[in-house]
Amino acid sequence: MSTTLERPALATAGKAAPSKDSRALIRNQVRAGWALLAPALLHSGVFIVLPVLSVLVLSLTDYSFGDSFDWVGFRNYADLFRDPNFGASLWHTVLYAIVVIPISMVVSLAVAIGLNQKIRGLGFFRTAFYIPTVTATVAVATIWLWIYSPGSGLANGFLSLFGFAPNQWLANPGTALPSLMVVGIWQGLGTKIIIYLAALQGVSRDLVESAQLDGAGRWQRFVNVTWPAIGPVQFFVLITSIVGTFQVFDLVYVMTQGGPGSSTRVLVMDIYQNAFQNLKLGYASAETVIMMIVIAIFIAAGRLLQKADTND
Repeated sequence: MSTTLERPALATAGKAAPSKDSRALIRNQVRAGWALLAPALLHSGVFIVLPVLSVLVLSLTDYSFGDSFDWVGFRNYADLFRDPNFGASLWHTVLYAIVVIPISMVVSLAVAIGLNQKIRGLGFFRTAFYIPTVTATVAVATIWLWIYSPGSGLANGFLSLFGFAPNQWLANPGTALPSLMVVGIWQGLGTKIIIYLAALQGVSRDLVESAQLDGAGRWQRFVNVTWPAIGPVQFFVLITSIVGTFQVFDLVYVMTQGGPGSSTRVLVMDIYQNAFQNLKLGYASAETVIMMIVIAIFIAAGRLLQKADTND
């Protein structure tokens, strides 16, 4: 009986209250943590939270630069869905993202797997694939304008070797957007390749060798070992790719300016024209809100795909 009564007392005695010095140390650690976070929080508040709130407020007004403004509620949003330019730009942006993101991810992963092997000139190939990423988009667009040139362009010159007639790549509404997609895929490979390469080098060699000893082939090792190991990196690449493709502007502006007609008009270009050429800042803010919602939908869909892949 005495033993049973002594156990709670011993358990209580083992959980001694923290001393005054321990509590002071914890408070100092918390203060230090907030102090270290303060610059990042300040940056996020000034450059992310405030602009987002400003866009949300302006989207409910008819504000134009330098003029007074009135609250119009959701009229801008109603006008947007009756605007053919907005509909075309939204569709082209979504189509651009749907095509560019999966193709660039697959090609980047394939190249990264190749560069992860012991081959000659590995440093050269890594540098060559990364150069387009760090090159100014205006310079990249200028080079591709020459490649797509109807008269002396490299694309038509290459196709002529196989007997194909020359094409008006950027002047033809049917080929203008696909031509821009090719450039977008090519330019975005470098960053994805570097990220995938780092992820592949982090895959446990022990797991790969164990699977190999168990008789797993190369494809089986990739599906059952490598693919699950790089899952978080896949999601990161997907999110950054979604944001990047929806923000495409300078490439389109330099190469086609949204033409021919409106066949390559994208959301950011439409926002730019409404805000800085038509001076309809409230209307452009409503477009920006719609773009943020669409990006959020794509990210949510990517998250669901990742969860489904993880559960499988």
